[in-house]
Amino acid sequence: MPRGGRRYDPDRRQRIIDAALRVVGAKGIAGLSHRSAAAEADVPLGSTTYHFKTLDDLLVAALRQANEGFAQAVADSPALTDPEADLAGALARLLGEFLAADRGRVELEYELYLAALRRPALRPVAAEWCAAASEALTPRTDPVTARALVAVMDGVILQVLLADAEYDESYAREVLARVLS
Repeated sequence: MPRGGRRYDPDRRQRIIDAALRVVGAKGIAGLSHRSAAAEADVPLGSTTYHFKTLDDLLVAALRQANEGFAQAVADSPALTDPEADLAGALARLLGEFLAADRGRVELEYELYLAALRRPALRPVAAEWCAAASEALTPRTDPVTARALVAVMDGVILQVLLADAEYDESYAREVLARVLS
């Protein structure tokens, strides 16, 4: 058995990331520290600093994990491989499903995403998300339109979150269709 009587814990890094996401979800980014993540993950403080030298390293890992869901949903959409499918409608539906599944999680993802404004270390990860979502759309449209669609989807989600409004799928479909026309 290793020093200190602790067993090898291959999932510890992932548990710390999951804990960081819970802390940010409950207290915002300002509430995240190595100490708060360690307490939430029920691991020694040294584990968080071992796996994540800086708080930005931990935020990068959390943002990368948070970003996986929507970009993957876009990439998996059958509308991307069917040239006859209503792409605007499919994307508007995806946005609605994304918001309906767990609005708190969407708020958390956008808080991490927007943290890149003040934390330059997060900017490449935010850019990765935009690039992955845009690239997923290129089978159905050109790269510039794909980037515009991602920007519009971001804007629609932010408007819904910031206004604490209900998502209007028909509005989103109409706006996305205009970008595609």
